[in-house]
Amino acid sequence: MTVAEHLKPTIERIGREQTPVLTLDDFDLFTAPLQAAAARAQFVPDRKTYYPGVRAPMPKEAAIAILQGVYRQLYSLYGISPGRRLKPTGAMFSLIASAPDQLSHLQRIPHFDTSNPHFFALLLYLNPGFHGSTGFFRHKGTGFERVDESRIGTYFSVAEQFLQKQQGPSSGYVTESRDDFELFHQVGYRQHRMVIYPGNLLHSILVDEETDIDANPESGRLTANLFFEFA
Repeated sequence: MTVAEHLKPTIERIGREQTPVLTLDDFDLFTAPLQAAAARAQFVPDRKTYYPGVRAPMPKEAAIAILQGVYRQLYSLYGISPGRRLKPTGAMFSLIASAPDQLSHLQRIPHFDTSNPHFFALLLYLNPGFHGSTGFFRHKGTGFERVDESRIGTYFSVAEQFLQKQQGPSSGYVTESRDDFELFHQVGYRQHRMVIYPGNLLHSILVDEETDIDANPESGRLTANLFFEFA
């Protein structure tokens, strides 16, 4: 039995492109040990990506166990060839720490992780309480919800023209439809909830400024973020 076999996932096909997003509630086997590990971890600013906060490595053993418990379901859900094999690419704890007026231009618009159609993100919400959802966006100028290799040139060209015309994105975190992006779906934050989605979906944290901007792993919007591909 895998760690998730006794739980029933929810599959939502979101947006006009009907992209599957997998949500698994009550995935609580790892919550307490991961919270304890995060409390001991040394969080530092993320210099490699545009994440607006601090991150720390999560235990590799837990990351492998989580992925082993769920990855087999993704082959049929996303039409992945059986010849492709799971390849973890990153596993970390994340906490939002940047004030709205500290954000760069790219931190003020939705983003996609990669144009690779076989790359996925897994989020595990760890702390209790109310925190901001994960939102998925449609780019109005192109109609794109996902950005793959065939779309990436068009997307960046149209998006840049729009942002230059209005002299940059609106200030603060993007938490609703604005500028040239339409919020069309969101997955609420709930302790023990896991979310898996393709990394080429346009998405953003819908930051609640009252509860989320908190670098304390015991009270902030603590997530375990796992990234992987089928190579």
